[in-house]
Amino acid sequence: MASVARDTRDGHWLARWRDPSGRQRKKSFTRRVDAQRWLDQMRAETHRGQYIDPAGGKIRLGPYALTWMAGQGHLKPSTAYRYQGIVKQHIVTYWGSWTLASVNHSDVATWLAGLSAAGLRPGSVRQIHRVFAMIMNAAVVDGRIGRSPAEGVKLPRQVRSEPRSLTSDEVGRLAAAAGPENAPLILVLAFTGLRFGEAAGLRVRRVDFARRRLDIREVASEVGGRVVFGTPKTHQRRTVVVPRSLMPLLEAACAGKAPDDHVFTSPDGSVLRLRNWRSRVFDPARAAAGLDHARPHDLRHTAASLAIASGATVKAVQSMLGHASAAMTLDIYASLFADELDAVADAMDAAVPQMCHIATSATSGPHHSDDEK
Repeated sequence: MASVARDTRDGHWLARWRDPSGRQRKKSFTRRVDAQRWLDQMRAETHRGQYIDPAGGKIRLGPYALTWMAGQGHLKPSTAYRYQGIVKQHIVTYWGSWTLASVNHSDVATWLAGLSAAGLRPGSVRQIHRVFAMIMNAAVVDGRIGRSPAEGVKLPRQVRSEPRSLTSDEVGRLAAAAGPENAPLILVLAFTGLRFGEAAGLRVRRVDFARRRLDIREVASEVGGRVVFGTPKTHQRRTVVVPRSLMPLLEAACAGKAPDDHVFTSPDGSVLRLRNWRSRVFDPARAAAGLDHARPHDLRHTAASLAIASGATVKAVQSMLGHASAAMTLDIYASLFADELDAVADAMDAAVPQMCHIATSATSGPHHSDDEK
């Protein structure tokens, strides 16, 4: 039973009550009114199902973050590796000795501002905040704190740079400079929009030569110095159409290989790694082709740019690239789709003269004065 009574040992007021688990709790106050107010608050929180055990928030954030990370087995290997780095380098290092309950909204804001001042890019700061917010949300779900201090913190604005793409002629120069052994991969990346990891993970049995389709189900990624295989980004498999002219190159790349062999491999037959491929093939080829500004990921942007220029819809480009939503496709390539507005306006011109005639007739009819009405 809840009660407020004077403590005979020091004259303070003790508020006693039982928490939802039946455990007796007590807290000492110098004034009776404060003890009663606290007791009423505990009763109300229990009634609303919002009671938080004060002892739960006393656990230190460092060990709690590591425990949380250990439970993220559902993440893709590359994502888990990135999160582990954030937890160890930024969260445990800074927050390790803090208790969960001691972290305030202003503390989080100050921490993030410090990361920005240290030179971290807005995208990196936002990702660090995301991981920290997930940890604190888990603490809320666990009943250790009442509300996440990461909620509502102002984040640095991330300005997306315009995607850089190559022209079809530049792709041809790059492929020629890479040589016949490496040109097929460059052309497939530039004209299908595959991510490098998707191309590296592509197996012979996933190539449908009759229908000119690639079944994208697996991605090869380098995580912590080793190659791991996982599902595509957003965990969604997709089918990508291959331009007819590229099929002979794919057939040659698959010739003599078993169904489970990879279509594109390094010279020794092992799985392609982006860093090695870039230094061995891409960088020398771009230098020889006079395309010093080009990056491997620009080939994916090139595929999107060429598709849009060919009249592809937002949904078609989304499907080709494997974006999570059409909104994401528009967010990245809005400037390219904007060019289509001229064509839309031109197509609508056929209806405009008739509409103008109706509007002119409506406004140029006989006018009557008030006396004539």
